[in-house]
Amino acid sequence: MEKRITTPLTLEKVKDLKAGDTVLISGTIYTSRDAGHKRFVDLLDKGESLPFDPKDQIIYYVGPTPTKPGHAFGSAGPTSSYRMDPYAPRLLEVGLRGMIGKGLRNEAVIESIKKNGGVYFAAIGGAAALIGKAVKKAEIIAYEDLGAEALRELQVEDLPVIVVIDSEGNNLYEQGQKEYLDSVK
Repeated sequence: MEKRITTPLTLEKVKDLKAGDTVLISGTIYTSRDAGHKRFVDLLDKGESLPFDPKDQIIYYVGPTPTKPGHAFGSAGPTSSYRMDPYAPRLLEVGLRGMIGKGLRNEAVIESIKKNGGVYFAAIGGAAALIGKAVKKAEIIAYEDLGAEALRELQVEDLPVIVVIDSEGNNLYEQGQKEYLDSVK
């Protein structure tokens, strides 16, 4: 089922999303990858504030290509999410609601998604140029020294994603494999 959501991504909105739903996201989202996530957790460990408020927000695991003239953002293919697995539970604990990436998540992340009312979306790597066009505005807000991995605030319109792991822990990767295997018996 296709759904449209506008950020912030509240718990009520998350609970309405089910594994397998296609979603068009509009509003503010953030970008960061593993180097930025490590800095986030280091700040939290020191009792310091993050350079953005993660409450009810979405982080897209992306390192965009250089921006072409006339565009707000470069191609925006997702990064493999497992690289953020050591940090994701801590961010979910402080209010992060959504993550966008590609690939499997470990059991600790899935348990944290269920415990904290989060959701994991997948973006399609082959659609990086299309995804980049959904970005209407991009601004680096921290960690400019990380280049493509800097923390950015994006304004997006109809960013296409798929719910892979919903707030109940339903996992599209597992469901899809099971359905396939059941069909070939």
